[in-house]
Amino acid sequence: MTAMPAVDGVTHRWVEARGLRFHVAEAGSGDDPVLLLHGWPQHWYEWRNLMPALADGHRVLAMDLRGFGWTDAPHDGYEKENLATDVLAVLDELGLERVKLVGHDWGGWIGFLLCLRAPERFDRYLALNIPHPWIRVRKALPHSWRLLYQAFVLAPWIGYLAHRRKRFVRMALRAGGADPRFWDERALSIFADNLAEPSRAKAAVQMYRVFNLRELVPVLRGRYAGKRLTVPTRMLFGTDDAAIHTDLLDGYEDHADDMEIEFVAGCGHFIADQRPDLVAERARAFFAG
Repeated sequence: MTAMPAVDGVTHRWVEARGLRFHVAEAGSGDDPVLLLHGWPQHWYEWRNLMPALADGHRVLAMDLRGFGWTDAPHDGYEKENLATDVLAVLDELGLERVKLVGHDWGGWIGFLLCLRAPERFDRYLALNIPHPWIRVRKALPHSWRLLYQAFVLAPWIGYLAHRRKRFVRMALRAGGADPRFWDERALSIFADNLAEPSRAKAAVQMYRVFNLRELVPVLRGRYAGKRLTVPTRMLFGTDDAAIHTDLLDGYEDHADDMEIEFVAGCGHFIADQRPDLVAERARAFFAG
């Protein structure tokens, strides 16, 4: 297993839940907890800048999802509703009845599912560069070409070998949109090296394979059409996202009590890495409201 990267003020613990061992990074203290959920191809270290920025007023926890980072990586269980169940089980083990939530990419999608399923557990939700669950097919189809990389990721052997050889992950991070020069070599290596581990490479493939083969069609057919978002929600969205077009964000208004989107020009998909100060500023303001 790759070495755990260090971030000043951040400690680490492992939580046993649902028969798995979940890694949770933690900073700060107090009675106002914030939970951070990462996306692909990252892990808790995505939040290396946000955790210290929020730790002065919150207990900040960054959880590695099933199969990623330093959490166990079983062969199955990568349905996104099941990953949401993982999160709730970890919160239960930590004794946290209610938290503020931040999610990016797959962590952002899981964040929406959590807020729809268990709104009593989440005080506020900040989503970063991820569509909401009410995607309109006519809006999605013209931009389906942007997701062709997913066919590569989920392909038998090809996606696994790509993760194992590291270059693919480094390329994916750099190709997230906007100017990639904000990436430093250390961060690229920390993410690529971790996903090169055999069990984690398989988990990354399953994350996409399960969604595309089992979950996508039900979502497009309205799986969540009858669900209403009651948790106050804000989204920060880098408009230069190479994979997700802003058109996919239309249509949430009839499904959410209190949701607003702020578009960030000149920023790509990995907004927490490219614009950490902006994300921290918006999170502090929203969570203090």
